[in-house]
Amino acid sequence: MTAKLELRGVSKWFETRSGDVVEALRGVTFDVHAGEFVSVVGASGCGKTTLLRLVDGLLAPSRGEVLLDGRPIAGPGLDRALVFQLDALFPWRTVLDNVLFGLEVQGRLGEEARRAAGELLRFVGLGGFERAYPHELSGGMRQRTNLARALAVDPEVLLMDEPFASLDAQTREIMQAELLRIWNARRKTVLFITHQIDEAIYLSDRVVVLTRRPGQVGDVLAVDLPRPRRLDVKRTPAFGALVDRVWKRIETEVRESVGVPA
Repeated sequence: MTAKLELRGVSKWFETRSGDVVEALRGVTFDVHAGEFVSVVGASGCGKTTLLRLVDGLLAPSRGEVLLDGRPIAGPGLDRALVFQLDALFPWRTVLDNVLFGLEVQGRLGEEARRAAGELLRFVGLGGFERAYPHELSGGMRQRTNLARALAVDPEVLLMDEPFASLDAQTREIMQAELLRIWNARRKTVLFITHQIDEAIYLSDRVVVLTRRPGQVGDVLAVDLPRPRRLDVKRTPAFGALVDRVWKRIETEVRESVGVPA
């Protein structure tokens, strides 16, 4: 497979107001292949969101480089779209107008864009809600709108920062299945950040496990569960074994991060 996204020895540190230096990431190296779904997990504070912001171009590496199609990422670009944990929809805009926002910013707003956005909303299960406002939607529906907005600009890489973290457990399960349905149809390259090990394994082709800060690649797990995946795969022994492998890799660090003895 072709490497769409490459991180090569990426380190990132920040200087605090007191002049101290905090190292968030150290020497992170891995690839994401074209059309691949890769998740990143690790203890709180291990640098997962910092890593995603480096890939999006919102931050620059302190050392190393991030490449997209072999070219260094120098800032945000139309080839990437970022889906945040909170849906970040504009409350004064309808669902359709929220989905069209990225195209509007790019100067691509027209009848064809509106038609495509309407098709996207039907594709994510929101047909008939084009004129609704965010406050009229459930949490899962808002995140579907958020995902449709990201897909509307047709990015080469979809970056997702814990997009289902604020949802209740049942809605989160359904949204995971919906995301896989959409990904199976579109086959976008996806880099997905999550705290949930089972979510990472269910969604992904591979899971990158970061160590406690400064985050380094502690393990890369290939998820050899066949696709397409139903939610009931989570109740199989093979799935449980993969969850157990990742949990054993990070359990001590998670306990240390919350002050609970091993």
